[in-house]
Parts: sequence; C-alpha cells; structure tokens
Amino acid sequence: MSESTVFSEAEVDETDERVDVYAASGEEESGRVFNAVGGDWDDIVGEVGSRPEERIVVNMGPQHPSTHGVLRLILELEGETVTEARAGIGYLHTGIEKNMEFRTWVQGVTFCTRMDYVMPLFTETAYCLAVEKLLGITDQIPERASAIRVLMMELNRITSHLVCMGTGGMEMGATTVMTVGFRERERILSVFEMISGLRMNHAYIRPGGVAQDLPAGAIQAIREMIPLLRQGFHELELLMLENPILKGRMVGVGHLDLTGCMALGVTGPMLRSAGYPLDLRKDQPYCGYEKYDFEVLTRTGADAYDRLWLRVKEMFESLKIVEQVIDELQNNPGPVMVEDKKIAWPAQLAVGPDGMGNSLAHIKEIMGTSMESLIHHFKLVTEGFRVPAGQAYVAVESPKGELGCHAVSDGGTRPHRVHFREPSFNNLQAVAAMCEGAQVADVIVAVASIDPVMGGVDR
Repeated sequence: MSESTVFSEAEVDETDERVDVYAASGEEESGRVFNAVGGDWDDIVGEVGSRPEERIVVNMGPQHPSTHGVLRLILELEGETVTEARAGIGYLHTGIEKNMEFRTWVQGVTFCTRMDYVMPLFTETAYCLAVEKLLGITDQIPERASAIRVLMMELNRITSHLVCMGTGGMEMGATTVMTVGFRERERILSVFEMISGLRMNHAYIRPGGVAQDLPAGAIQAIREMIPLLRQGFHELELLMLENPILKGRMVGVGHLDLTGCMALGVTGPMLRSAGYPLDLRKDQPYCGYEKYDFEVLTRTGADAYDRLWLRVKEMFESLKIVEQVIDELQNNPGPVMVEDKKIAWPAQLAVGPDGMGNSLAHIKEIMGTSMESLIHHFKLVTEGFRVPAGQAYVAVESPKGELGCHAVSDGGTRPHRVHFREPSFNNLQAVAAMCEGAQVADVIVAVASIDPVMGGVDR
C-alpha cells in the first residue's frame, strides 16, 4: 500500500450507540468504533500528539531482559517518546532486614550478604563495621583483617562493574562486551572461592575480623591474575570508550545533572559523572583506606557514557589498591580476628574438599582442653555475644554509591533493628528524571547506567 493504514476513532455523538458488525459471538457490539483509513504519517503523528487519549501505557517488566532483574517500569508513551516513567519495585522482596532481628549478630552476615548479590562483600563490611562500632572495638580490629577486607572489597568492586558493563553491553547488542566482561569476572570469582569457599554470598567478613586467614597460595594467585585482568580491562577500553557507535548510543542519554543528583540522594559513579568527587574511601576513610594511593575520578557529562567511562577507569584504580594490599599482607602476618574471646568467633575455619568447615584439629583442641572452653564455645555459637544497647550508622563506598548500615541494639544477642541505606534503592529514584522526554529505547540505556540490583532495592 502506498499510504499508511491506521485505525482512528470514528466521530460519533456521545448519545449515539454504534454497532460493531465485526464483533464475535458473546462480545459487546456497541461502544467505541474504529475505522481503518489511509493518511500521511506526519499528519497521523501530529494528531496523536494533540489528543491525550491516544497516549499508551506500557509495562516494561517485571519479566523483561533489560530491567536488571524483576524491576517493573511503567512508561506512558506518545509515539516513541516517554512522557512519564515510574519504577515499580517489590517483586524480589525477601524480608532480609526483618529476618535479621531473629538471628544472632554473627548470623546476620549470612542474611545481608544476599541483599545485593553482585557486591556481597560490601554489605558484609558495612554491617560488621556497624556491629563493631556498637561493641566499641573498632580500634581493636587487627590490621591484617582490615587489609583482607579491603582486598576482598576492591576485587568485588571490579566484579560488580564488570557485571554492569557486561549486561549493559548485552542489552545494546554488544555481545563481545558481555563475554569479555564475564571472562574477567570469572578469574576473580575463582579467587573468592579459594579464599572463602564460595563464589558469592560469602559470609566471610565477620564481626571482629574475617572468618579465616588467606589460604596458602592465595597471594601468589592474585599476583598472577592482576596482569591478566589489566589486559582484559584494556580490551574493554578499546571495545567501548572510543567506539563511535557506542558513543552515539550513550552520549547525552540518561542525563542527570548535579542538582538532580543532590536532590535525589544519588551517589557513586552517577554523582561523580556530574562532577562531584564524593568517595567515602577518601572523605571518611574506614578499614585503613587512608594508607592506600588511588584517585577519585570525575566527569562532567552526567550521562550514560560518562558513567561507563568512570566504571572502566575505577577498575584500574581498584587494581592499584589490590597491588598495595597484597604487598602489605605478604609482609605483615598476624591475627585476622579480634582478641576478645567473648566476641571472636571460636571456630578455626578451613577450606577442605567439601567446602568450608571447622578445622578438625581445632575441634579436638576444644574438646580436649577443658569443660569451660567447650561450654563457652557452645554458648557463643548457639546464643551469640551480647551487644550493648545503642545505635550506630556506618557507611562504605560500594560500586554503586554510599552503602550505609544503621544497627540498633537493645542489649541482647540479636539485633533490635538493622536497616541499610542501599544505593540501588536511592539511585533508582532517578528513572523519571532520566527517561521522561527521551525515546523509549533510551530507557534501557539509562536504567543500565544506573546499575540497579533488585536484591538490594527490595531486600
């Protein structure tokens, strides 16, 4: 057909009832009647824009490959233009924060590590730092334990950024970005498995320190991995950062300026892409970050491309920190758990052929030393330690922004309340500001640049 064929509503008086001669048996035969007519496409588009009843509401998700999990986006469209965008959350609600009130302080680590499952070690660290602040033992944490925490967090920062870039690239059709990104991520996950026994949901960082020291060969494995990672990151740089197709797709998309970031409480790469150099590792150092040399990078474009650029460059900065930490760990052996035996987890864990468990030699020692030590071991494991009444808030710089933990104790062996300031939850508020007025296809790019993980949003 030479002309476009569209369906337009017939001009009908409100009192008039038209009969739909095409209605099937059992269907209503009266109501709005639409006639198929030809016409010029530009005239049709102009007519749609002038008639608000022609707007379409589209649900993108919760089951959609481009919504980073079970995120529902309610989009109101005029043609291809988004006139209103809202985020519907709650489809992955797990009740983790509430469940933590019914477990001991140590068992809480097993819950919070499952919130944002892409960056579990950051949630563990924030929670443990808050518990240690309540206990008043922040200054008693062994230096080696803090250094191991930094090592694990920076490697986890890299894996989180790789997931963001890999899935975002896949959504735009760049499958090679995904395969290269996940290839490099696998290298780090194998190190996590060597150290903690698990690839994710580690429960490795505990109140007072870490579950166990680095196993033999871990530092050497990391040293051998670093040049391979650096080469892989360079591949991603060449694939993306100066790629004219990718720049054409991302530059100017998902724009959120500094005023918008400040108004919505947006942090992390999104805030730094607007030119504000906020990084808690520099501004409020924790775990000894003040000892390490690294840069806080910023951009001023405040768009999806700048957020991608920052994540790529931040991975190189994380590698710089990792190199400094492994030098420190190699030269400074020491304990990895606080000395106070009323707090320190009594088990000596070891990675065996069946995963991570108690060291048999340690169990024999406990059983054979004295009845008092056996009773103490039993009570600490089953009941847990008591935390003085009070409340504490501690924040860390996660891959997505400020991750805070507000812990409240009533003096018992269980938390009275634990609440997390999850950066994905705060950053997701920016969907409307970033997408309204843009094309519907740009929504996918904008949401990918936010990097939300729904396990952290819904928790």
